[in-house]
Amino acid sequence: MRDVVILGSTGSIGTQALELVVERRDQFRVVALAAGGSNIELLAQQVLDHQPAVVALTRAQAVQDLQLALYAQASRRGWSAGEMTLPRILAGPDAANQAAGLDCDVVLNAITGSAGLVPTLTTLAAGTTLALANKESLVVGGRLVTEAAAEGQIVAVDSEHSAIAQCLRAGRAEEVDRLILTASGGPFRGRTRAELVAVTPEQAMQHPTWNMGRVITTNSATLINKGLELLEAHLLYDVPLERIDVVVHPQSVIHSMVQYVDGSTLAQCSPPDMRLPIALGLTWPDRVPGAAQPCDWSAATSWTFEPLDNDAFPAVDLARRAGALGGTAPAVLNAANEECVDAFGAGRIDFVTITDTIAAVLDEHVASASSASNVGVADVPSDRLGATHVSSDRMDLDTVLAADRWARERARALTSPVS
Repeated sequence: MRDVVILGSTGSIGTQALELVVERRDQFRVVALAAGGSNIELLAQQVLDHQPAVVALTRAQAVQDLQLALYAQASRRGWSAGEMTLPRILAGPDAANQAAGLDCDVVLNAITGSAGLVPTLTTLAAGTTLALANKESLVVGGRLVTEAAAEGQIVAVDSEHSAIAQCLRAGRAEEVDRLILTASGGPFRGRTRAELVAVTPEQAMQHPTWNMGRVITTNSATLINKGLELLEAHLLYDVPLERIDVVVHPQSVIHSMVQYVDGSTLAQCSPPDMRLPIALGLTWPDRVPGAAQPCDWSAATSWTFEPLDNDAFPAVDLARRAGALGGTAPAVLNAANEECVDAFGAGRIDFVTITDTIAAVLDEHVASASSASNVGVADVPSDRLGATHVSSDRMDLDTVLAADRWARERARALTSPVS
């Protein structure tokens, strides 16, 4: 029996993880759930279904709403008063972080965005296995995360990185030549930059393969999601950025590949279904029988590959640049993107302005340091902390968080209507 904490339980990954648990109650026990508080009815259902001892709510004002929803759903189920025990409720901005530090076997971090960084660090400090679906915390935290992790403590849940981990079992580290990340190409594959200007937020949500939340789906449409995955693969598997390729594979059946020095390339294949990498994340290195359906080899099918159009979709190149700079640059890239996704969803900017604005904020961040490779926290005036690039070997958590705040402010300023 594995005790599990799920952060981001009402999101796409969290709900699928709980579906997997329902089918295997003899293997998993949910000891805590954490959610932002935007979907109280679903969270109440999850609490009643899994009876966790602790529930964490980021939005403190939603606590009473959760309590009322719990009583209402219990009443609809015909439960008597003694059948329901209210969980201990943690509330406020630090609630998910507190849940991450609870005693358990594995924490599934499925929080969206850089808000997952501190819970990631807390999980690692507790010595708990981290099933990481929150790629942003690794991208933003960089060496702060990798140096905090014991060997094998982080298990990737992204389908691409789970695929790479599976393929890496076939050889030694020194035998690896390249990592090859596959991308579906998103809903706008094949369009030119000019054709992308007029696309709408609703069109960006029409992903051809995966059913995901607003932020990740929009990130997949711009391909910034693939850029973040590039940085994640670099950090997780210690492979140089120049030895990681991205190839477009519209069918999304090959989730990623590893090319070895002898010319052999190993691919991990399965129909698009996140339950497979989620199950591996919760039980690694063991597999969960029947976690997902395999490929149907009796049916005729075709898998195709094509190069990435970096002119129409410059996000991957932007991520490469941020990764090469290191330090606070990836945090700035990610924070600016999160703000731009909100601005696009609100109709304040067009689609191509998302990556244009990210590039502008990154340029300003790097240009603010007279010598980016030599600037450390002690060299930066307090009023410029966050605005100035700090190198990887000199940054700390406060520096990363300051860079995140500064990038958000700059991106908001650049995407707000002129008054």
